[in-house]
Amino acid sequence: MTDRISVAVLGTGIMGAAMARNLCRAGLDVTVWNRSRAKSAPLADEGARVADRPDEAVENADIVLTMLYDAPTTAEIIRAAAPGLRAGTLWMQSTSAGTEGLRDLDGLAHDYGLVLVDAPVLGTRGPAESGDLVVLASGPHTARHRLAPVLGAVGSRTVWVSERPGDASSLKLVCNTWVLTVNHGVAEALALAEGLGVDPRSFLDAVGGGPLDMGYLRAKAAVIGSGDFSPSFAVTTAEKDSRLIVSAGEAAGVRLDVTAAGAERFRRAAEQGHGQEDMAASYYASFDDGRSQG
Repeated sequence: MTDRISVAVLGTGIMGAAMARNLCRAGLDVTVWNRSRAKSAPLADEGARVADRPDEAVENADIVLTMLYDAPTTAEIIRAAAPGLRAGTLWMQSTSAGTEGLRDLDGLAHDYGLVLVDAPVLGTRGPAESGDLVVLASGPHTARHRLAPVLGAVGSRTVWVSERPGDASSLKLVCNTWVLTVNHGVAEALALAEGLGVDPRSFLDAVGGGPLDMGYLRAKAAVIGSGDFSPSFAVTTAEKDSRLIVSAGEAAGVRLDVTAAGAERFRRAAEQGHGQEDMAASYYASFDDGRSQG
């Protein structure tokens, strides 16, 4: 009998928990940790071991997968895990870290002798739960075979960008720019429809089946129309990612006016009490009174 691949998952929020669950179902040996144990404890029912500390979680792990809020949080947790890390351990870093943040994490990997694969993902709660994420990956070619069982468990496909950590995070920022822009477009169109007394169904019928129609429009319109903003990607996280995009653009000499304005919409929505709701709640930022959908 061959030994199972051992994976430590640090961070079991919406995305991390779903990824850990699919790793368990794929037959991998999984240990999980989260700052709030209440978010990691249910994974014991899937066969995961639940660790109390990051260093305990990574002991004897072949692969460490991080899916945390941002780069500073990830750096903090990797430092806390350091006593349990072994040189040569493969680190699959899936947090949306941004370009500057990823450079910091790359330096940390060198400090601890870890093999870093920059591997942010495209997809939200649904694709994460079904194992249909698209993984954007950059890192040493020699790591690809070792990481294949994990990639196969959490995603439907992997886009290998290069061997240089950071290139995948740059691609993620580009993809997120498009996602966030479409999200705001749907929110603003439906907010204007409400303001002008236009039935939203008329708008959807008008663009239906043509080049302006798309699945993401339908998905976010359904969220707004139902009033159920259960998060697949929360407003506060979307604001954080928007600001990472704007910062990366500034460093590259690129103005991103739409994304900057979108970050402000997310900030207003969060200020109105929608921070932990789905990012489609940027809809509410169109109304000074923070009204619910009329």
